[in-house]
Amino acid sequence: MLTVNEYFAGKVKSIALQTATLPATVGVMEPGDYEFGTNQREVMTVISGAITALLPNAKEWKTYNEGDSFEIEANVKFQVKLDIQTAYFCTYG
Repeated sequence: MLTVNEYFAGKVKSIALQTATLPATVGVMEPGDYEFGTNQREVMTVISGAITALLPNAKEWKTYNEGDSFEIEANVKFQVKLDIQTAYFCTYG
């Protein structure tokens, strides 16, 4: 069964799925600034568009483009900025 998640008044939407090895989500974010918290380790891959992120313990923002991935540890917060609609794939665990 697929689970649809919606955040930030509908500006971020994702669909949860189970891959062969890990739980995951595939989603889309509207342009804007967002802060997310993690419950477990996440690896986020940009499918289309770009995500500029300020990851925990980072001093500078970094832009991740189509095909780029970044990792976020469990139980932290991180910030993202988007200038265009962006699609992502995220695995958990």
